[in-house]
Order: sequence, then structure tokens, then C-alpha cells
Amino acid sequence: MSISRDSARASKSGGLSPEYALLGFLSLRQSHGYELHRQLVEDLGQIWRVSLSQTYNILARLETQGAIAGEMLTQEKLPARRQFNLTAMGRARFNEWLNQPTSCSVHAIRLEFTTRLYFAASNPAMARDLIDAQVIEIQRGIARLQEMQAEIPQAQTFNRLGLGLRVRQLTSILEWLSECRDALGLK
Repeated sequence: MSISRDSARASKSGGLSPEYALLGFLSLRQSHGYELHRQLVEDLGQIWRVSLSQTYNILARLETQGAIAGEMLTQEKLPARRQFNLTAMGRARFNEWLNQPTSCSVHAIRLEFTTRLYFAASNPAMARDLIDAQVIEIQRGIARLQEMQAEIPQAQTFNRLGLGLRVRQLTSILEWLSECRDALGLK
């Protein structure tokens, strides 16, 4: 399966997973499962809620897919541990994911976009471009929702209210993106 099909399938299924965070950590340096989990909890714990067993399951899946490669390392006076490295396919998959905007879903923005921004933050130009692309994506989403809302008959009160709430949520995310720029010093 190609990288694009993998990404499209994950997007369509709504299957948000911290797998890209794990790929991102491995793009920075090789590591073992427990250390990857610890870093995920420490750096992105308010974004992703993942148990150690879930982390190991994701790593096993990524290894089966060929995105990462593991090697058993023996340690003096300690049990052997599996050290993971990012493969060329895994790096390509991570970079493709890193450079695309997140869909106009509050949930996806909280999980995916914030994770993307975490990895882009060390490169101010990349972080700025990521935020700018997300602003455009959200503005388009708001416009689509407002068009849909205008077409809903007045008698469909709850459909109109539901769309109105989604517009307000996305509008608040635009304000939050401005705060992201400020927090990262990206004016």
C-alpha cells in the first residue's frame, strides 16, 4: 500500500493515532519502546492518552508495515531491549504527514495539528507555513459550513444551531492559531 493510500485511509476512517508522533520521535533519534512512550507522555501527554501497551502495539504495527526497524540490544546486568530506527519509508511517511493541513475537525486539530506543530516548532519557517496553511484550511471550512447553514430552512432549528456551533468552534481555533504564533515567536 502506498503512503498516500495509507494517509487517505487513516483520514477517512477518522482513525487518529499517535503513530506519527512516534515516527516523529524516531526521526529525531533511535529509541526503545519504553523511552518512546515516556517521551510521548512527557511532551504530548495532554494531547495523546496512550498506555504503554498501546505504544508497543503501535510500534509492532509500524514495524510490520516497514516504517520502523527494530533490533534487540543486549545490556550488561539488564534485560535486552528492542531499539527502533526510522526506515526511509517511515521518514517519507512522516514527512508527508507533517506537511499537510489537518481537516476542519476540532478533535483532529487538537490531536494531529498540535502534534505536527510540535515537530515543526524547531524550524520557524516550517512552523509558520504550517500555521498559515491551517488558517486557510479552517477559513475554507468555516465558509463551507456557513454556506450549508444558509441553505437550511429556518424551521430546522437544531440543524442550524449545530452548524453554528461548529462555525464558532472553528473561529475560536483561528484565535488559538494566533496564540500559537505568539507562543512560538512567529510574527
